[in-house]
Amino acid sequence: MDPTLLNVMTAAVVVAAVAIVIQTVLLFAMYMASRAMKNQVAEMKAKMEPLVEKAEALIVKIDPLTDTGRRLLEDSRKYIGELSNRTTELMDLSRTQLVRVDELMGEATSRTRAQMDRIEMVLDDTVNRFQETTTLLQTGVLAPLKQLNALTIGVRTALASLLGGRRATVEQATHDEEMFI
Repeated sequence: MDPTLLNVMTAAVVVAAVAIVIQTVLLFAMYMASRAMKNQVAEMKAKMEPLVEKAEALIVKIDPLTDTGRRLLEDSRKYIGELSNRTTELMDLSRTQLVRVDELMGEATSRTRAQMDRIEMVLDDTVNRFQETTTLLQTGVLAPLKQLNALTIGVRTALASLLGGRRATVEQATHDEEMFI
């Protein structure tokens, strides 16, 4: 297998994994921020309820200031209502952003999978071509060379026998066999 292709594939996997981890961390951070805002709104509402109740109790006790107290209470209720509406809008916006982030993560994941499939196809094609080339080299070049080498050794041995050449020693024969193998 080509080490460059393996390195490219490894780098692609690492980049995809890092992107997914970063997206997950961002999504979790947005969730925690949304949750913290919700808790703060609930705390503010809980703090305002006793104030509203105390204000109503004071208004009942103090008749001359009743009109002023009622106006103050109405203003407070309006303010609390506006604050509640803004908080609801903010929560809706947060949900919308979370949906967008989720869609983005889904798209990134699908693109990463597609790229990984393409890389796998390229890698498989490369391995198949390498195997085909190796097979072609073995059958088309090395096999005829082995046959030619065997034929040359046979002709040399026949000529040596016919011409009465000296006989090979054990060491020479062993050496020739090792070179042939």
